[in-house]
Amino acid sequence: MNRRSLAAAILVLVLAIAGYFGYRALHRPAASGRATSQEILPPVEDKTTDTIETVAAESDSAPTGGTPMAERVAVVGLLNKRNGESRDVTLKPGQATRIGDVIIRLRACEQTAPWEQDKLTGAFVQVDVRGVDQHWRRSFSGWLYKERPELNVVQHPVYDVWTKSCTMSWPDKGPDTTVLSAPGTSRSSAPKSPRASRPASDPGSEPATPATAAESNAT
Repeated sequence: MNRRSLAAAILVLVLAIAGYFGYRALHRPAASGRATSQEILPPVEDKTTDTIETVAAESDSAPTGGTPMAERVAVVGLLNKRNGESRDVTLKPGQATRIGDVIIRLRACEQTAPWEQDKLTGAFVQVDVRGVDQHWRRSFSGWLYKERPELNVVQHPVYDVWTKSCTMSWPDKGPDTTVLSAPGTSRSSAPKSPRASRPASDPGSEPATPATAAESNAT
C-alpha cells in the first residue's frame, strides 16, 4: 500500500469518527428548563362529592369570654363566574370543603364585640384552586369582611368568595366596663346602726298621772 492510499484511509477514518460524535451531539436530549417557583399543594383525591377535611383550630377560646373559636360557625359565599352559580358554604374554624376545583378553608371567624364602635363580621379564609395542569395552588389567604368587602378581595378569574355571617356571642359587658346605677337609686353601703328598742305600750291603758302633780280646781 502506497502512502497516498494510507493517507486516504486515515482521512476516511477521521471523518467517520467526527460524523459519529456530531450525530450524538445533535440528538442529545435538551437540558430541562428552570423549575417554576409556584407553590404546589399536596394532591387531593378526585371525588365528585364534597369532602370535609378537619384540621386543628388555631384558637380554642376567645380571650375576652366570647364563644370559643372551635364552636363558632361561619357562612361564606362561593361564586363560579363562568356559569354564574353561587352557593353558601358552612364551616367551623379548622374545617375545609372541596367543591369541584376549589377548596375553601376556614381558619377563624369573629364579630366585633357589642361595646366596640365599628361593627364588622369577618372570616379568615384560604382558597386553593386546581389549574388546568391538575396542580393545586393557593389563590387567597386573609380576612374577608361582610360590611367592608373592599378591604380584601379574592382576585381570581373564575371564583369569588365572601363572608356572609359568623355565629358567635359576646358577654354584655367588656372586661373594663363600669356599671353605673340609675339616678335616685344610689344607697349608702355603710352598715346601718340598730334602732333602740322600745317597750310595746298597751293600747287600752291610759297615761299615768305623776304622783307629785297637784289637783287642779280643788275645792
